Amino acid sequence: MIVLAGCCLFNQAIAQAPPFYKEVQAFKKTDSLHAPAKNAILFIGSSSFTKWTDVQNYFPDRTIINRAFGGSSLPDLVRYVNDIVFPYQPKQIVIYCGENDFASSDSVTAKIVLNRFTQLFQLIRNQLPGVPIAFVSIKPSPSRERLWPKIVEGNAMIKKFLKKQRHTQYIDVYNKMWNTDGTVMRDIFIEDNLHMNAKGYAIWQKAMAPYLLK
Repeated sequence: MIVLAGCCLFNQAIAQAPPFYKEVQAFKKTDSLHAPAKNAILFIGSSSFTKWTDVQNYFPDRTIINRAFGGSSLPDLVRYVNDIVFPYQPKQIVIYCGENDFASSDSVTAKIVLNRFTQLFQLIRNQLPGVPIAFVSIKPSPSRERLWPKIVEGNAMIKKFLKKQRHTQYIDVYNKMWNTDGTVMRDIFIEDNLHMNAKGYAIWQKAMAPYLLK
């Protein structure tokens, strides 16, 4: 009976855990088994980073720690900032997030996304005041075409905000994912028209490389 009660309490605790709790705990387990590199570039954000599993191969002259978790939105990064950012003491932080915020609800505006990003930014800046922060613009996923106007507006707002901050970079990938005829490149996405294939990540690598610290 005691064992059964203990199992029930454990299952209840898991059920009540916040979103992405398991993913963050997996990061901690990985770190306990293999100590993360010091003075690395830290990637955080959503699935476009999560699925970039071979990101280190694209930037062989940098040391990358990828702590993005798929499905996340900016409030999720805020919730776990103490777990996925500060323990690593990175030399640079690169963020890709916001796309899922727009997709989560039609009520989410560009202003809301900016406010969420600003909250995350200030939390990081307060703790790591001298660490450069780069934001990778939200991409034009074909499956989310109806969100493109909001994404354009959100990208512009975040870019404007970052221009007023020290040690920041805005990395434009949005405008590099279009054909010359004005249509979005569909051959750089996998079947879901949301996540990218190697051709898409090659575009990102070229756009990001000049901004990543060595």
